Amino acid sequence: MPAGGKRINPSSITVQEFLDRYGKELELTVEHPVVGLDRKIAEPAVNRPGLALSGFFTYFAKKRIQVLGNSEISYLKKIGPKLQVERFTQLCEQEMPCLVLARDHTLPAPLLKIAHDLNIAIITSPKLTMNFINEATIRLEQEFAPRTTLHGCMVDYRGIGVLITGKSGSGKSETAIGLLEKGAALVADDSVKICQIGGELSTSAKNFARGYLEMRGIGIINVANLYGLSAIRPEKRLDLVVALKPDTDLDKVDRTGIRRKKFKVLDVEVPLIEVPVAAGRETARLIGVAALDLQLRRIGYDMADEFNKRILEQMNEAL
Repeated sequence: MPAGGKRINPSSITVQEFLDRYGKELELTVEHPVVGLDRKIAEPAVNRPGLALSGFFTYFAKKRIQVLGNSEISYLKKIGPKLQVERFTQLCEQEMPCLVLARDHTLPAPLLKIAHDLNIAIITSPKLTMNFINEATIRLEQEFAPRTTLHGCMVDYRGIGVLITGKSGSGKSETAIGLLEKGAALVADDSVKICQIGGELSTSAKNFARGYLEMRGIGIINVANLYGLSAIRPEKRLDLVVALKPDTDLDKVDRTGIRRKKFKVLDVEVPLIEVPVAAGRETARLIGVAALDLQLRRIGYDMADEFNKRILEQMNEAL
């Protein structure tokens, strides 16, 4: 079985961390004076506080980033300066993480002062409101996704994400090289980062190790230099786990493929196959066949099941 680290369930990130990681992508600018960047975002979603600005704070999602778009800004302009200050003060007293103004909207000076006095960061973005909400939500879901690490080598072979595992010296990297020569792409070597988003497992490498692979006797290999940029994937869904076994376990490995094994990671079950490694066996080719077999099963064609049915039919005819 793959050896992995502990399961991590992120519970929050600070506004500063959100800006550092996604500020450029989301085109975010912090209004001066800069305050409240140490506040925590504790839910992977974004909220539009229209009801709150109307005075209704029951079930207010105060743990989320709050976004003001055309509707909220128009409403503030129509209610007059006095009520505007009152409602905005009530909003900022909810201890929300921060306030984002979409479409490069601005707030009147009195409202900016209220936010500053109550330690609420005001951030602007030129993006359309719904575009910002969608893009920010995707990134927050990634931040809050359960995650872990597994020891192995992750490749993308013809659209199938394959995690190759096994004991040290079992030939994981050599097998990965064999797959790269057949057109696969490397996702991660040695330490594979895995996070669960929407019921699927997404894999990637640590930033400093992306595109590099270690081979015993040769050393560190820059995959892009040898095989081109197409031989690297920044991330890939985990579809199949392959456990490399010593040839002494040959008799313990399923030969028909009828009894499907599963490997559970982050509460998601992934198909698992065990491949005995021995001199003269081309492990990369075997894994390539396993990946193609998985593709066929996904579209409804199961070779092992078909063969089993033929055997049963033959047995029935013989009775």
